[in-house]
Amino acid sequence: MIFHSAFEYIYLWLPLVGFLVGLIGTLIGGGGGGFFFIPVLTILLGVPAQVAVATSLAATLPICIVGSVGHYRNNNIDVRLGLLMSAAGIGGALGGAGITSLITHQQLIICYGSYAVLIALLMIRSVRKKKRDEIKGIVKPEDSRMVRAAKGTFFGFLAGVITATFGTTGATPVQAGLFAMSKPVKVVIGTSLMVVMANTASALGAHFIVGKIDLTLVGFLTSGTIIGALVGPRLIKDVKLERMDGPIRLWYALGMMLFGILMIISAFDVMPYLEK
Repeated sequence: MIFHSAFEYIYLWLPLVGFLVGLIGTLIGGGGGGFFFIPVLTILLGVPAQVAVATSLAATLPICIVGSVGHYRNNNIDVRLGLLMSAAGIGGALGGAGITSLITHQQLIICYGSYAVLIALLMIRSVRKKKRDEIKGIVKPEDSRMVRAAKGTFFGFLAGVITATFGTTGATPVQAGLFAMSKPVKVVIGTSLMVVMANTASALGAHFIVGKIDLTLVGFLTSGTIIGALVGPRLIKDVKLERMDGPIRLWYALGMMLFGILMIISAFDVMPYLEK
């Protein structure tokens, strides 16, 4: 269901939030900055979680579309692998959308916050492990075609479920699978955007039926996300990301953990919109 909320002056900050999210999303891949839409909408604006999930998906989709086009032009997308993961993700997204409508606002907030903390811890562990392997000179052997297909299907499906359930991009499972297949950083970023674009579009379609999308919030957010998504691929076109990748992911993980903890805490507070 689509509706328009009444304008509030705090909405004037949303284009800036959207710009930063769009920029981050195309810099780290998979529209990953879209994770921050949910805390902003629920904690700062008091939007019910179910509405925030669907609205976040609608605002994240432009990041994925614009970012994917930019990375495709820069040859940063493994199209064949991306299509495989996208196909698996669409199935997961269609199933995950139904979960959101079956649980309460508080349950969804707690689950999302817990998911954020868990993913942040896994990202920190991954960064530290990668650094240790580089110091020791450990190089992983390339997987066979069958193993790559199995990994792509599994991680793609998992990303689809996460995308539809929590309204975030599910980029982390996609990127975990791509890194596990020893793909270069720029290819991980570009391909994950392509996969997440398919997942987000599928999840958004399902939420049109079972969820609520606030077009007022979407309009303010996307006015910034599109600009941020256009700038991101141009910034990294000639940049060697291998050295920057670890610090970027570490700070991003710390931000995820902070917002996740805040969301869990906020779920136990008595908020005005929960009494309506």
